[in-house]
Amino acid sequence: MQTIVLNEPERFECRETDLPGPPSEGQVRVRVERVGVCGTDLHAFRGRQPFFSYPRILGHELGVTISEIGPGVSNVGVGDQCAVEPYLTCGSCIACRKGKTNCCIHLQCLGVHTDGGMRSEILLPGEKLHRSDTLDTSQLALVETLGIGAHAVDRASIEPGERALVIGAGPIGLSVIQFATVAGATVGLLELNPDRMGFAKSQFEVDRGFSDRDTVLDELMAWTNDDLPTVVFDATGNPKSMATAFDFVANGGRLVFVGLVQGEVAFSDPEFHRRETTLLATRNSRAEDFRRIIGLMESGAVDTAPWITHTATYESFIDSFPGWLQPDAGVVKAMLEL
Repeated sequence: MQTIVLNEPERFECRETDLPGPPSEGQVRVRVERVGVCGTDLHAFRGRQPFFSYPRILGHELGVTISEIGPGVSNVGVGDQCAVEPYLTCGSCIACRKGKTNCCIHLQCLGVHTDGGMRSEILLPGEKLHRSDTLDTSQLALVETLGIGAHAVDRASIEPGERALVIGAGPIGLSVIQFATVAGATVGLLELNPDRMGFAKSQFEVDRGFSDRDTVLDELMAWTNDDLPTVVFDATGNPKSMATAFDFVANGGRLVFVGLVQGEVAFSDPEFHRRETTLLATRNSRAEDFRRIIGLMESGAVDTAPWITHTATYESFIDSFPGWLQPDAGVVKAMLEL
């Protein structure tokens, strides 16, 4: 079958590999139709992804069609089109026992810790498949990305009418904007890149844009009638931005770190206590997030039209991929069509 392998940093290879065998107990065999390209894939290509080994088949944002079902699978059927929840969990650690499977102690993510979906077919646990009767496989491949924002917003427990500030308008920040809006927040966006700001304001419900870090605090005060936002999401993965984000949170408010940085984040402890700030981390998403997102997409409450900006086929992928890393490429979400 057709398979794309990242042999080492900056070296993909298209090769033929063996088809998977029949599904065993609890498994399904799927045909991979669409694979979304994630920031994790970009980091792996550059050789900057932690806890990563080569060679690796990338791909964890998957839209698939079920071709065969193993014994004990009842939630999906042959021919169903599905989104894939790519987090393989142990089911027995303290996080799993509490229903927080997104932060399983032994979690492995497809395409990161184990081989993923950049291949024609793959075997998967049936419980990780989430079907839709109306969404196409390109839309279903977006569900995992949207899940990051949906879970972050869920962690923040937004109440309708709150003013929320999102910092960073990459794909993760955009997903936060989308679900904060669904939750009833009035959303402001801090983004220094004018192209990203323009895209976000034209495609999503952004009430106010902020693009100057030297004046943003005064502008936030004006936007909130001197209150500051009650919830702030930092989706940059930049330690300086994450440290500064503490300054933007209202007294008694919440700060959610959606982006991840490989290092330390420092902040003023007295100011943190004075404001009684709630600091939240957020990781991945859960099965219930996938089901909720699919329902919102099916109803039209979440619009997927702005997301996919670039596509490539199996034959053109290797040549296309390096160009997607360029800042002027304008990539929001690139999609591999298998």
